[in-house]
This record gives sequence, structure tokens and C-alpha cells, in this order.
Amino acid sequence: MDSSSSEILVDAGSFRLYKDGHADRTGDMETVPAGFDADTGVTSKDVVIDAVTGVFVRLYLPPIQAATDDDGKTKLPILVFFHGGYFVVRSASCPKHHRHINDIVARARLIAVSVDYRLAPEHLLPAAYDDSWAALNWALSGADPWLSEHGDTDRVFLVGISAGGNIAHNMTIAVGVRGLDAAVLPARIEGTLLLHPSFCGETRVEGEPEEFWDSVKKRWSIIFPDAKGGLDDPRMNPMAAGAPSLTKLACERMLVCAASEDPRRPRERAYYDAAKRSGWGGEVDWFESEGEGHAFFARKYGSSGPSSSWIE
Repeated sequence: MDSSSSEILVDAGSFRLYKDGHADRTGDMETVPAGFDADTGVTSKDVVIDAVTGVFVRLYLPPIQAATDDDGKTKLPILVFFHGGYFVVRSASCPKHHRHINDIVARARLIAVSVDYRLAPEHLLPAAYDDSWAALNWALSGADPWLSEHGDTDRVFLVGISAGGNIAHNMTIAVGVRGLDAAVLPARIEGTLLLHPSFCGETRVEGEPEEFWDSVKKRWSIIFPDAKGGLDDPRMNPMAAGAPSLTKLACERMLVCAASEDPRRPRERAYYDAAKRSGWGGEVDWFESEGEGHAFFARKYGSSGPSSSWIE
């Protein structure tokens, strides 16, 4: 047996990545079906957006009340959500994220589009970025009746947790750099919400634990072997040389959220500071949860963090 097939490079608890590039997933792959949620009154459904790759989105719709536009249809903000999980685990059907989104949709009264991008290492990066870009453009094209009848493309929010926060940043930058696809309806990204986003770089920053940095570096080398500059690929390090300027952020406002006990916090703060200094014309705010660890709100039911209140 090839020793590389049994040599573990990364053990994250919910999965192991091996030197030969395969993964064993031991958790965070549970799923729940879409449907009506009695606690919130929110209805969800799954829609395949690419028959070749199997990529789908889970749509969420709150109870529709009084009509608000000239066509007699209720128009609601659109939230496009990118789940977390190191790019390796979880899905749009994850119970933690499903419960969290039901709660946000009910509180903020919006339509949510949760993206089920393909996971690494079976689908190496940039697959997750490509799938997320396709899903964002699909969502803003009004391809589904829920979106065409009730979605307000003038009030779009991009939200991501952890790896999904990384994706949300990259989608916001991509819109600013290349623009949305031609089929997309006129759209305005009102806000981007980065919930404990995952960023890193080839050089450790002050306060970044060495063990954590080393684990990220090994994981990145497996799930994105063609990354330009390793961890200094602009998709992982937005402040790296050659990365698109943060002035290209396509949103009008941004909230960067961190937890004081999260090893990602130093990078998140550096990102926030860079956005403040960049000359970008939008508004960026910082929200830090004291005494909490990474993505605590996804584990604690009823603790949705600042998500719904900021969007409202």
C-alpha cells in the first residue's frame, strides 16, 4: 500500500485529509429535507441549477403578506448564502445552516438562496468558487418563480460563514471586477455580511497561532493545488500582492464579524482595516463577539448573531 494513502496531513475532527489527496468525512455531513418549517412559517425547496454538475440551491420564502409593488406582488430582499465547512464538509442541506437561515428569513422577511457548491477534494478549488458564481448569477436572473415574482434585485445581500465568508468576499470582488452575466436582471448588492470569514497567507500575522496556520496551509495545498502563490492566492489572501483592490468591492456596505477566541480573528481584523483604508466608497463595520469561538451562532439555536438585525 502506498504510504501516502494512509498519511494524514489534516485532522479537523469532522474530516481527515490524506497526503494522496483523498478525504474521510466523519461528521458535518448530516442533511435535512427542504419543506415547511412550522416554527418560523418559512417554506423551502431545492432547485438544481446545473444538471451536469448537480449543483443546486435551496430557496427559502417567508409567509407572503400584503402586496407592495405596482404588479400586486410582494417584493422582498434577496439573500444569497454560502455555507461553511473548510470547503470540505457541510452543504445547503446542513441542519445547522438550514435552521439558521429559516430564522433569518422569518426575522428579516427576505428570500434566501443557499448555495450547495461542490466540495473538495473530490472537486478541487476553484470548483466551489465557480459554482457559487453560477448560483449568484442564476439567483439574480429571476430563473425561479419565487425569485421573479417576489425577489427585489435592487436589494441583494451576500452572506457567508467561515469558508462561505471567504466565498462571499470573492463573489463581491468578482462582481466589481467583471460584472454580472448578461442574463442577470439589473441588480444592486446592498450589503455583504462576512461571518467569521476564512482568510490566510503564506506569512503568519501577529496573533495567528502557528498550529492553526500550518493546518490551513496543508489543507489549502490539497484542496487547491493550482492556487497561485499558495496561501497568497488572492482568493485566500485578499491583501496579497496582485490581489484585486478592495475598492472593487461591489457592495454598498459590509459587516465583518469575528469572535475573540477564533484563531481567524487576526486576519479578519486585518481585512477590515484594509477595507477601511482602501478608499472604497462603501461603509464597512466591525462586530466582535467576546468570549466566543468560531461560528458559535450556527451551533447555538436562537443565537443568530447580528445577521437579521443588520440586514433589516
